[in-house]
This record gives sequence, C-alpha cells and structure tokens, in this order.
Amino acid sequence: MRICAIWLLAVLAIPGASGARNAQLQEIRDLFSSIDSTDVTIYGNMNGVDLQLDLIFGGVVLQTRNMTLDGPGTRIIRWSPFQAEKGNYDVCASFWKNGSRTTKKCYSFYYGGVEPVRFDVRDFRADSRGMHLAISARDPTIVDIYYMLAVGSKAVYVTREEAVPISGSYASAVQRDYAWKQILEDGQEYAGRVKIVELNHNQTRAFMNSFVAKEDAKITETYQDETGASATVFGNSRVPFEGYLRFELSQNGKMLNITEKKTPVLLTDDDETVEISWNKTLQPGIYQLRTILHGQDGSIIDLEENVIEAKPIIRSNATDAAKK
Repeated sequence: MRICAIWLLAVLAIPGASGARNAQLQEIRDLFSSIDSTDVTIYGNMNGVDLQLDLIFGGVVLQTRNMTLDGPGTRIIRWSPFQAEKGNYDVCASFWKNGSRTTKKCYSFYYGGVEPVRFDVRDFRADSRGMHLAISARDPTIVDIYYMLAVGSKAVYVTREEAVPISGSYASAVQRDYAWKQILEDGQEYAGRVKIVELNHNQTRAFMNSFVAKEDAKITETYQDETGASATVFGNSRVPFEGYLRFELSQNGKMLNITEKKTPVLLTDDDETVEISWNKTLQPGIYQLRTILHGQDGSIIDLEENVIEAKPIIRSNATDAAKK
C-alpha cells in the first residue's frame, strides 16, 4: 500500500501526468516467438491502436503482420513457412497510433542450433474436448504450462498451470490433459496452443494446431427385452450435443417398430439414459434391435446392434400355489 501511494504522488507531481499515465496503460507484457508462430500479451486501453509484428533476420524484415486491436489480451499469429537459415532471429511487437510508433518490444531466439533440452514434448493435440500433451524430461524439472484457445489471431482464453513437476525418462512420458472451460460453437475453427516454460534454465517451447469444433457423443450401454429398450449416451465434446436416438426393432427382415427420442443436452463427460417401451410385450421369438445415435444434422454418430430373445411367459396357477 505504501509503495502505491508514493507512486501516485510522484505521478501527480509531474506535469502532464495524465498523458503519461495513459501511455503506461498501453503495455506489451509478454512476447514469445519461434520460427513458426508468435504470441504477444498486451494490456491497457487499445482504442485506436494497431499492433505490428515483424520477423527479422540479419536486420532484414522477413515477414510482417498488422492488426487493429479491439482490447487487451493475447494475440497469436503463425508465420508463413519459408526456408529458414541457421542463426539469430528477432520478433518485434510495436504499437502504432495516428501513424506514430508508441511502444516497441523485441524477443530474440536462435534457430537451427543444438542446445541441451530440459524437457521434450513427445506429442500434442488440440480438439473439441481440450488439449492433450505428452511431455518427458531426462532429469526431473519443474515447468509452467500455458493453455490457450484462439479464434483467428485472438486468444479467447488463457490459463496457466504453475510448478508442474516433470520427471522420469524419455521412454516414459507424462500425460497432461486440459479440458476446455468454454462451450464451443459447432463448425467454428479454433486453435489450441500450449506453451511450456522452464524458468530455471530459461527454456520455452510452444506448440499449436487448429481444429474445427464439432458435437460428439457415443453410446456406452444398452439394454433391451420384451417390454422395451434403453441406451446410455456419453458426451464427448465441449460443443453441446443435441441429437436423438432411433430404435429400430425388426424380425426376419421385417421392420416392426421405429421409435425416435431426443437425448438431453450433453457436454464432455455428461451421460444420460434414454428409455422407450414397445407398443405391447413382444411375442416369443428372436428379434433384432438397432440403436442409432444421430447428431443435430441427422448424421450417424454411433450405433449398436443387439438381439432380443423373447421367451414365453410362464403363468403359474394361483390355486395350486395356494395349496402348496
């Protein structure tokens, strides 16, 4: 509290402090880049501010990206593939307003060299469920892991898992799964990005891939007898599943009953059981039941086929039972 008060008095004592304070509110807080992509975290009032990102090698600007900012947050861009030479590269992020550069920050990295790797990302994938990461280390180490979900160049969500212990050998990778917190939109293209930071040895690595979000679910359990049938549906995506089940009952190739019933709305790891009953108890015989799970657009998501063996119902004689 005391430090804050001293800072405030110092600002008020400077002529034109309001302008200085506004300038300080526009800040590039974090910048990281590889030869493939860059993420930059910005803070402050971005009204009328443009962001420029330059990829530089040997003092020559190789690629440039420009975007008009609509607020603070994290922006992610991919560099176009090119024949990269071994050497030092710089990525510079700049704020431009009214044709003038107001802020500039650069990040340097070396491409093509051999350096001791504290950790190794064996596999990475992002999909409609979340992000899936396999990471290993030759020696035990501790990392921070950033998980990012992006639409276009804008990260719509960023979270950090701190002080994650990574141990074991390269032959035994540690599995990390991160489920999205957001509800995704069916058919929308997203990008998942993971950034692993090893602070003790100043090593950072980032991986990302794009995916199209889609609804998904599966049939996990079915039951059927002479009176009816049921199916348990398990949600497998952060896109809300709003499909339906179709029960097709047949015998000797002849369709006897078709019943359709909507499933409850399901997200990842939600499960619900849908039950139906036949018009009447089935006569003795062998029947075939096809249980089909359809998506919102009518496409088949999953199916299961079973056999119902309807047996004669044995009715006991009440009088004989009473005598016994």
